[in-house]
Amino acid sequence: MAKKRTEARSTSAPSRDRGRMTRRRLIEATAQLCKERPGAEVSVAEIANAAGAFPNQVTYYFGSKDSLLVHAAFLGLLHDARRIERVGRQAPDAATFRRNIARAVLAMPSLPSVARALAAGISKPELAPVVDQHLQLLFRQSERFVSQLINSRGWEARRPLDVEARTFWSTALGAVLLVRAGAHGTVADLDLAGALTIHDDPEPG
Repeated sequence: MAKKRTEARSTSAPSRDRGRMTRRRLIEATAQLCKERPGAEVSVAEIANAAGAFPNQVTYYFGSKDSLLVHAAFLGLLHDARRIERVGRQAPDAATFRRNIARAVLAMPSLPSVARALAAGISKPELAPVVDQHLQLLFRQSERFVSQLINSRGWEARRPLDVEARTFWSTALGAVLLVRAGAHGTVADLDLAGALTIHDDPEPG
């Protein structure tokens, strides 16, 4: 009996590993397709073909194509955010940091896909927890980055870092949603740098 339980555990572990790998391939393939064809519809068949998977595995692992698109959009955003961090580290002072970060974020290729993911979270309540999970990860990653940077440079943020991260990303993502919804103007009209309170000089008394 114990032998059978051991065999079951040994066979289930590789199965779980294969499942995680398939799930990861589906997300990465979707993210790549969305990057190559921004704004275009991507079919389940195309995703499965690019990932070397079967179309029914999309619903098996994610429940729906929309859920997979949300995961893929935020994977692209997190990758872009890591590249943005490199831009931030190169800034010689806080003013340059604010300006360069804002410019780089508004040019991120993942923003259109993330705007669609946010809209999906609004229109389809079952996707809201997925969107929230990824947003919380983005906020925590950004908060850690800013904390490490200002501590190493002797800079300061004029509000709590969790509020800093949420305010900045809410402003950036909100601007993209407005533009995609047809609001007059572009994201270039936004003073995103002004949403950051990171400075290298004392706050005026």
